[in-house]
Amino acid sequence: MEANLFYIGIGLGVFAFGLKALSKMFPIFRSRMVGIVIHGLFAMALGGLVGFIFSASTQLTGPTLKWPLVGVGLGLVWAIVQWIRETPESKASNGLLNKDIEWSETSYSAILLAAVIMYSIVQAFKIPSGSMEDTLMIGDHLFVNKFIYGVRIPFTQKRVLKFRDVRRGDIVVFEAPDASIVSEEEKRRGLKKDFIKRAVGLPGDEILVKNKKLYVNNAPIEESYIIYKDPMVWPAPRVRPPTAEYRARWESGQFNGLRRDQVGDNFGPIKVPEGHYFVMGDNRDGSFDSRFWGPLPVRCLKGKALFVYWPLSRVRIIR
Repeated sequence: MEANLFYIGIGLGVFAFGLKALSKMFPIFRSRMVGIVIHGLFAMALGGLVGFIFSASTQLTGPTLKWPLVGVGLGLVWAIVQWIRETPESKASNGLLNKDIEWSETSYSAILLAAVIMYSIVQAFKIPSGSMEDTLMIGDHLFVNKFIYGVRIPFTQKRVLKFRDVRRGDIVVFEAPDASIVSEEEKRRGLKKDFIKRAVGLPGDEILVKNKKLYVNNAPIEESYIIYKDPMVWPAPRVRPPTAEYRARWESGQFNGLRRDQVGDNFGPIKVPEGHYFVMGDNRDGSFDSRFWGPLPVRCLKGKALFVYWPLSRVRIIR
């Protein structure tokens, strides 16, 4: 979302300053008819952008064409209404177009600032699935602390101004690793989406799940926050690859097509590679997590879940 806001801000700036320059160079751009056409296109484009942002913020599978098209239609209607209600003074001074330019000039910097804030400080996130129940419910809206693990320098994997490393038990938001995208349609679309899970394993930890119970470095972990919705405990497969092959297949994400009865209730032991984490959902029977798609690379981290702000009945700090 922050990248989209950045491009929107840049687009508004280019529109405002570019149109002003063209108006000075070419008198035709100051004519009323051209002003009406540009105002209409601007209103439609702005409506489409608003629809895109709304769709990206509310649709669990990412933005669709429905809301951008609705936004374009509403933008056209609004442009026509403004044209009909235009005063004689506004007509004489090409006021509609001048207002568009003025609005763009005052808005693009604010939108760019919002993009920077979302990239480096805090970002809103909506829970898309039940994998973190009952800690976080589907539809919960929360804020994510994006600077706690360091701000990533754009177009690089380097992080600066890191406050601390991920701790065991942190609820983290991250960009879905490639191995976690199993839908052929999503792969074809190159869809990027975010996941939220709890970090239960740090670099170098040995992870074992035995009859649903989590062990870290051979010690059982007490987890008061987890739930099991299925009383069935699937036994470990009687035949499995040698340990080295098992770990190599897991690290490369080759378990992403397996079922819960194969690796969900009995998994490992594996060692979390350096520069990676092991994450799981609190709803252990309904979570597609590191057991299946492998270790989480630190480069995918976006931040730590901070607090729920909506719905009001569930407002609280996340722990």
